[in-house]
Amino acid sequence: MKNLIKISFLFMLMTFAISCATMKGNNTVSGKVDLIEAGKDGYTAKITTDAKEVYFATISIVNVGGPQNYKQLKIGDEVSVKGEIWKTQDEKHIKVTEIISVK
Repeated sequence: MKNLIKISFLFMLMTFAISCATMKGNNTVSGKVDLIEAGKDGYTAKITTDAKEVYFATISIVNVGGPQNYKQLKIGDEVSVKGEIWKTQDEKHIKVTEIISVK
C-alpha cells in the first residue's frame, strides 16, 4: 500500500512539473486592448486576439526591464507583447516581459 501511495505521489508530481514547464517560456500575444485595470505596480490589460482568444496581460515596470521599456497602453490599441503565459481554469494570462509594438 505504501508503494502505491509513493508511486501515485511521484506520478502527480511529474505531471505537475511537466505541465508547468510547457506553459513557461517566452510567448507572443497580439491583439486589441479592450480593458485597462490599474494595479499596485502597473496594470492589467485585457487583450483579444484575432482568433477571439482573451488574455489578461500583467504589465509592470519591473517585468519589462525598467521605465525605458514601459508603456501605458490605451483601450483600442493594437498591441503585441511577449512574456510568460499561464492558464487558470477559465482564463489565460501573460506576464509581459517585452512590449513589442503598439499601434
